[in-house]
Amino acid sequence: MTTHKMLRSVVMGCGGYLPAQIVTNDELAKRVDTSDEWITRRTGIKQRHIAGPDEKTSDLALAAAREALANAGIDGATLDLIIVATTTPDNTFPATAVRLQAALGMTHGFAFDVQAVCSGFVYALSVADNFLRLGQARRALVIGAETFSRLLDWNDRTTCVLFGDGAGALVLEAVEGKGDKTDRGVLSTHLHSDGRHYNALYADGGPGSDGRVGHVQMHGQEVFRHAVTNLSSVVDEALAANHLAPEEIDWLVPHQANERIIDGTAKKLNMSEDRVVLTVAHHANTSAASIPLALATASRDGRIKKGQIVLLDAMGGGFTWGSAVIRW
Repeated sequence: MTTHKMLRSVVMGCGGYLPAQIVTNDELAKRVDTSDEWITRRTGIKQRHIAGPDEKTSDLALAAAREALANAGIDGATLDLIIVATTTPDNTFPATAVRLQAALGMTHGFAFDVQAVCSGFVYALSVADNFLRLGQARRALVIGAETFSRLLDWNDRTTCVLFGDGAGALVLEAVEGKGDKTDRGVLSTHLHSDGRHYNALYADGGPGSDGRVGHVQMHGQEVFRHAVTNLSSVVDEALAANHLAPEEIDWLVPHQANERIIDGTAKKLNMSEDRVVLTVAHHANTSAASIPLALATASRDGRIKKGQIVLLDAMGGGFTWGSAVIRW
């Protein structure tokens, strides 16, 4: 198989941030009819972090971005592109990303938001990778950031127990590679959506309909069923695209929504628990922030090492879903 030199989006650094306030399952059980045992058994979640009243999505994003830039040894002023994946922007407009651009001292290039809910980070990573590979940007900051708690009805026990707030970030740089799977960087991304399932997971409000932010509405069983099917198919797609066998994957870093869904994907890949990065117990479903938060955790503690192959997968409202393969 002949290979051609090509630009690859190489991960230079990553970072994460969780708000200080923690709400445990036991605390939630005092507000709604639920229990720690019920939540843990069905989801694996033990606690979630909630943004303070004066903390905006951009504040969480900026803290994660600063850690990622410091980790990469890169000055924010040298970035060409910032993409923020978020469902909870600071304002209806402009994009939260331009607030980051100003805060980081980046006065050239461009910045924008991407909206694909829980798949948002994989979507944003895919968009950034395309810009870098085409030479339209050299350095990119990709962030998943959410204050998802502001979309929750705290009296609805079916949804309020599942979500939390947080942010995670990756710094990418275009580096020439050989064009095969031995290259460092993003090897491939795979995106899908199916709007027929719009009403299975949505917020019942918006600026273009009733002017409200709205609350999360979810048909849990339908979401679970589709998640298991869609994630396994998009993982197979990623492996096939890179001629990889499941045993060549060093780490599965999935969207952190539900431990049962994650276990299902890992079993299908025949991956042992010690090759799966699992953080859902500590911060619940942080939507677009969950994958970069998991990456930051496993990078900080030394689990993910340079040269290893990392597989990402996510599914969210829309339905949207996607996967990515990165050689770290």
